[in-house]
Amino acid sequence: MRALAGLLVPWHRAHGRHDLPWQRERTPYRVWVSEIMLQQTQVATVIPFYERFLQRFPDVTVLADAPLDEVLHLWSGLGYYARARHLHRAAMRVRDDFGGCFPEEFATIESLPGIGRSTAGAILALARGERHPILDGNVKRVLTRRFGITGPPNERAVEQRLWALAEEHTPATDVAEYTQAIMDLGATVCVRRRPLCPLCPLRASCNALRTNRQHVIPAPRVRARAARRVREVVMLVAQRADGAILLERRPPQGIWGGLWCLPEFGTESAARGYAAAQLREAEIAAQPLAQVPHAFTHFDLVITPLLARCRDTVEVAEADRVLWYDIRRPARVGLPAPIQQILKSLT
Repeated sequence: MRALAGLLVPWHRAHGRHDLPWQRERTPYRVWVSEIMLQQTQVATVIPFYERFLQRFPDVTVLADAPLDEVLHLWSGLGYYARARHLHRAAMRVRDDFGGCFPEEFATIESLPGIGRSTAGAILALARGERHPILDGNVKRVLTRRFGITGPPNERAVEQRLWALAEEHTPATDVAEYTQAIMDLGATVCVRRRPLCPLCPLRASCNALRTNRQHVIPAPRVRARAARRVREVVMLVAQRADGAILLERRPPQGIWGGLWCLPEFGTESAARGYAAAQLREAEIAAQPLAQVPHAFTHFDLVITPLLARCRDTVEVAEADRVLWYDIRRPARVGLPAPIQQILKSLT
């Protein structure tokens, strides 16, 4: 049981990361925010977002009391916006059901929106030193290589085997150090491509290294094979004489859920029709704006912005779903990165 911890904890003390922003004061709230931000996002990308987020929302009650628009505003550019919506919903539950005190029981933490078994374990292990295994992507990579597990990590049987190994090798002491160590090893040494095996404290007992399979373990995730789609849309950039741009709030679910975007259409003729029907004195600009490509996980989006000068909208049926956005004095609302890029080009 001490095999991994006995090697990883001393390695981490000498070579691990010790000055990440969420390590300076390890409260459950700070660890929780960091763990959510780090899902599918690299540490270097997360750090500036995390520091701005914690400056504005220093505790769970401040986060819960804030409007979702401001939460999404500070998340803009980090991607995977469902994480921000879940974080805000969970904060409101902690405020309303637990008096603003982050719960201490594993099952209760796991029941909060956006928190699964591994994240709940990480919060308690890192913030309170409680013995809970974790199994994020970095840990899966370390365990599959160390023990020579060849199946895709998201297959049920393989994942169950990995959870059993994570449970077996989580020590009874130095839990926070061990948890940070195995995550750091996967993030900095046992990386996906070109692992730095000579620097690894587990190299003498690593099955993948011994059998020269470190470049094929872990196996690719099981997913349906399909040609990568390219989706093309037209977005109407309706600009008033004062420079403000018309934005619409997207539905709460789906891509960019809850964020503010330019009105979107399948064709240029549809965008022109909307401008003629919904905007006062609309004039389509002769000079086209540059197309904006954006890559999602499973498809590529190509945005063609269509600039229209106008006086105002004809009529607003749902006032809470539209916003005239002043690009000179921007409102604190959530904007997807491509929309930020288009708006910046207008300044």
